[in-house]
Amino acid sequence: MSNPALNYRLRQFITDFAELLTKESAEPIVLEQGSQLLKQLIEHDDWLPDAFAQPHPDRYQQYLLHVDSAQRFSIVSFVWGAGQKTPIHDHRTWGLIGMLRGSELSQHYQRSVNQSLIPIGPAHQLQVGQVETVSPSTQDIHQVSNAYSDQTSISIHVYGANIGAVKRATYQPDGTEKSFISGYSNTLLPNIWDLSKEPATS
Repeated sequence: MSNPALNYRLRQFITDFAELLTKESAEPIVLEQGSQLLKQLIEHDDWLPDAFAQPHPDRYQQYLLHVDSAQRFSIVSFVWGAGQKTPIHDHRTWGLIGMLRGSELSQHYQRSVNQSLIPIGPAHQLQVGQVETVSPSTQDIHQVSNAYSDQTSISIHVYGANIGAVKRATYQPDGTEKSFISGYSNTLLPNIWDLSKEPATS
C-alpha cells in the first residue's frame, strides 16, 4: 500500500516526536502532545510499507519501524490477524496506541487487595483515527485483541523506550507474573531516509 514518496509522513512524525522529547520531559505533556502527533500520522493510511503490515496466521506481529538513537522512544506497527489477542501484560514505560486500520479491544486491569487482577470497567474499543495511552503511573496492565474475527487490524504504537528490549511481564488472572522480552517480528527497518526516491522539491 505504501508509496516511497510518502515516506515523509513517518519521517516527519519521527522528527517531530524527537523534538518533543528534547523540549519536554514531563510525562503528561509528552502523552498529550504526542497523542496529537500520532493522530496526525494515522489520519492517513498510505504510508505503512506492506512488509510491516502482514499478519501471521498464528500470532500477532510487532514490527519495529524506528528506534530513536538514544532509545528515548520506539515506533512499532502491531498487526492483528483475525481474532488474535495478547496475553494480559504490562509495558513498564509510557505508550501511545493509535488505530490505523480495523479496530481493537483493550481491557485494562488493576490489582485487587489479594493481588489478583480485576477488570477496570468494560473493554474499550479503539477505532480508526483514535489514540489511547498506557503508563505505569496510571493504567499499565491490559489485554488487547483484534475487534474483528474476519479481518486484519493494525495499530501504531509509540513507547518511551526500545520496547522490544524492555523486560516486562504477562499475568494470570490470579496476578501471577511471568517475565518476557518481546523482541520484534522483523530484522530489517523500513528505509524512509532515501530521499533520492522522492520528487525533487526545487
